[in-house]
Amino acid sequence: MSKPIEELKHEIKILIMSTLAINDIDPKDVDDDKPLFGGDNALTLDSVDAIEIIMAIQRTYGIRIADQNIARNVITSITSIATFIESQQANSAS
Repeated sequence: MSKPIEELKHEIKILIMSTLAINDIDPKDVDDDKPLFGGDNALTLDSVDAIEIIMAIQRTYGIRIADQNIARNVITSITSIATFIESQQANSAS
């Protein structure tokens, strides 16, 4: 059984912040729907961060993101990451 989406989103924020050693931002200050790269989200991430985030997601959730274009869309926001993880977990469960 999968966890509630809000719980998953919080877990993703914690994962990103611990992976990138971001200690000066409260997870609740990170907007779920704002872009993680550029824009005005609390996290100011770059392309190197993107690679680390993708690797952490794959390692933590046991999913594979092999296509670069898919990866780019997946890590757009916290919500897009959570939606992708949910869909992958649903596919592997069926």
